[in-house]
Amino acid sequence: MKKTLYIFNNGRLRRKDNSLYFETEEKRKYIPVEDTNDIYIFGEVEVSKRFLEFISQKEICLHYFNHYGYYIGTFYPREHLNSGHVTVKQAEHYLDKTKRMQLARTFVEGSIEQMRQVLKYYRNRSVESSDITEILNSLQSFLEEVKRKDMTNVDELMSIEGHAREKYYTAFDLIINHPDFVFEKRSRRPPQNRLNALISFGNSMLYTTVLSEIYKTYLDPRIGFLHTSNFRRFSLNLDIAEIFKPILVDRLIFSLINKKVLTKKHFEKLVDGILLNDNGKKLFVAEFDKRLKTTVNHRHLGKTVSYRRLIRLEAYKLQKHLLGENLYTPYQSKW
Repeated sequence: MKKTLYIFNNGRLRRKDNSLYFETEEKRKYIPVEDTNDIYIFGEVEVSKRFLEFISQKEICLHYFNHYGYYIGTFYPREHLNSGHVTVKQAEHYLDKTKRMQLARTFVEGSIEQMRQVLKYYRNRSVESSDITEILNSLQSFLEEVKRKDMTNVDELMSIEGHAREKYYTAFDLIINHPDFVFEKRSRRPPQNRLNALISFGNSMLYTTVLSEIYKTYLDPRIGFLHTSNFRRFSLNLDIAEIFKPILVDRLIFSLINKKVLTKKHFEKLVDGILLNDNGKKLFVAEFDKRLKTTVNHRHLGKTVSYRRLIRLEAYKLQKHLLGENLYTPYQSKW
């Protein structure tokens, strides 16, 4: 299995013959390029044109985050898997209001179902079961609203998804129950408390992971269906990420806090918000990477696959839907 490289130190990424190395003032470390899936840069890192040419040739995406942990952008190499037919079909499904609505609705249904699955898991562990049940019932109502046959507007769909997620977030305080990690309300750029800082950082990590997996398919990441394709560089990764946020980001956050892997010492206060400090980011990234490598049983394949592989399989399913081979149904966890 190929690995993801995370760079937190300052230094230089360079090419030497047919290999790569990362160099700091103190040492040089060679990177096994054939085993590298993608690279995340959190430090101040210089890259050369020869380096970019080489990783493009080796089909490696390069994701940039700034000092505060905000996602900046991605060096997305020229697509090595090109299919004009798939691109045309993807654009066709975006431009056709009915086809786009069908996919957008499916992404929202899948997202809400995953939220419900997470809450059922914690309710079964006796976490304020009556309160969790009330939230589950509300999410079921939102789900039924999404399935209304007369809904034809993606903006309305996004609004329902937003309200469903707001309701879902009210369960976080019940599940975590920790004075240092109170949810209050969703806040972004900058997050206003530690829990929101974790959600924002985790979501950014997931968006880029999905983007790396889309790169290995014939899909165009610029054409989404739930998230509008406009002047934003990428949108399809945001669609697919909706299916995996509850099980990959939210459950990881609950685990890190409940096991005291992350505490208030891993955050820093800014003038207008709170963010993870360097040690906090390193801990979160290490655990997120471990979660992506965790395997689960895949009912249809009859074998275990990693969560990262599940994301790629989700993209493949969407591709088959666009080509008229199979109707897209989102992944649904059953634990």
